[in-house]
Amino acid sequence: MPFPLCSPEFRAMFTEYIGQPGGRWGGACWSRRQWAKVVQANHFLITANLALTPEVAHAPTQVTFRWNLRSLSPSRLSSVVSSSLPSLSQFSALDRNSATDTFCSTLTSCLDNFCPLSSRPAHTTPSAPWLSDVLREHRSKLRAAERKWHKSRNSTDLSVYQSLLSSFSANVFTAKTSYYHDKINNCCDARTLFKTFSSLLNPPPPPPPSTLTADDFAVFFTNKTRTISDQFSTPQTEDNFTTTNAHSLSSFSPLSEMDVSKLILSSHPTTCPLDPIPTHLLQAISSSVIPSLNHIINSSLHSGTFPSAFKQARVSPLLKKPSLNPALLENYRPVSLLPFIAKTLERAVFNQLSMFLVQNNLLDSNQSVFKSGHSTETALLSVTEPLRLARAASKSSVLVLLELSAAFDTINHQILLSTLRKMGISGTALQWLNSYLSDRSFMVSWRGEVSKSQQLATGVPQGSVLGPLLFSIYMTSLGSVIQKHGFSYHCYADDNQLFFSFQPDDPTVVARISACLSDISSWMNDHHLQLNLTKTELLVVPANPSFHHNFSIQLGLSTITPSRTARNLGVVMDHQLSFTDYIATM
Repeated sequence: MPFPLCSPEFRAMFTEYIGQPGGRWGGACWSRRQWAKVVQANHFLITANLALTPEVAHAPTQVTFRWNLRSLSPSRLSSVVSSSLPSLSQFSALDRNSATDTFCSTLTSCLDNFCPLSSRPAHTTPSAPWLSDVLREHRSKLRAAERKWHKSRNSTDLSVYQSLLSSFSANVFTAKTSYYHDKINNCCDARTLFKTFSSLLNPPPPPPPSTLTADDFAVFFTNKTRTISDQFSTPQTEDNFTTTNAHSLSSFSPLSEMDVSKLILSSHPTTCPLDPIPTHLLQAISSSVIPSLNHIINSSLHSGTFPSAFKQARVSPLLKKPSLNPALLENYRPVSLLPFIAKTLERAVFNQLSMFLVQNNLLDSNQSVFKSGHSTETALLSVTEPLRLARAASKSSVLVLLELSAAFDTINHQILLSTLRKMGISGTALQWLNSYLSDRSFMVSWRGEVSKSQQLATGVPQGSVLGPLLFSIYMTSLGSVIQKHGFSYHCYADDNQLFFSFQPDDPTVVARISACLSDISSWMNDHHLQLNLTKTELLVVPANPSFHHNFSIQLGLSTITPSRTARNLGVVMDHQLSFTDYIATM
């Protein structure tokens, strides 16, 4: 109902409410009020002049630092870098850390000579890639017409404004439709397609709160990991994983310059704040840096040491879900941003280590991460298809989705190295991995500021190349614990899914689930991992829609009750396997 047509009682109540003190400002003076019909809308806009005495603490303007690369010629930069880098004989005389520092500082110095680093305010408005120069000009005319009408209140000016508004809205709609139509048609992989649809269907995340600081995050992430790790005793026995593998990996093979070139040019050009120059520039001048970089990589592999300059990570806090409160530290997860050159060295090791593990069948066959021909889709199929077949055979099923707390961050290095040793990894190869894990540190980057450095005693960096593979190795012996209880399972990094099917009248189901989870919890404690039972989900799929299983699992002080739906690898599964809840979110 339009405001002018509302009852006098409602108007009086509205006026009285506005006049009451409220909020942090302590009150407002309602000096003038009016309502006016908004152009092209069946609503009335209520306007008022308020006498306020705000005390707002303005957040500091965010600043970004970048190079102006528009006029930079990669060929000129390549020539300067070639003449500035030390010769290979000079590199050989340096120790590994000095050679790495010299390489990185030379690249930065050469780039600064062409285009020094400059600061500018960070962009806060969302990008509109469909907004062409023609549309921008049209928008300027529209705003000019709007200002003219507001000033004159002339009916002719109003008609012109309305005409331009309708035309501009139609053109924007056409431009956005065309942009996303082309973008979706040109998606070359499922990940890009999903990301595109997610940006269309999901609202943008809320702006980061100005009350949190980089040091707040750094201390929180450090204390969270330390609190979990401190509850476990120092491991006294080695991992019980055994292997009949007769082969061993005692050293990593050196790389040729061609190998290094392939690693650099085939990698996605992501850039980290710790990179000496932007990655796309490094790829453009790769011919001039490959000899030096090849020397650094081979020197690291030969000596079994990871350069100290690459052990520092820049952590970016990432909100776990858009719906979570962005003002709470516990709603963020740390994502490590690592130098591109460090990740190139990691890839050199990853290729050789993963090949050794695959050739000797040392990896868990039910672990999908980083496995050729496998993805989250195949991981989901390996779980949903047995559940579907069981239901077709008039059997009920149970699916348990294990939740770990800060799994990547609490990996115990001693246990991991022991597991690697039992898999046949020794010599400088094991020494290199030990060096890679030790003496790491991180700083948090948040709203343009950087925290103090924090030391890491446990874990593998999220966002690294080797992290998921090392985590998979760490978890290898868990499978035997699960299978001992007759459960099937599938893992994708730290997403662990275990399931089994049973006759609807089987009285042993609760006992089997409890016994399995109890042994899993013990295994987790032995491996310094924390099983979060409050977030572990239980999904019961009945043999038919009319059947209902009413039970819960008691484990220690925690009770796990069946859920109607559960999110598994980004997909919402329901107890009827209909996926209606997931489809409704699309």
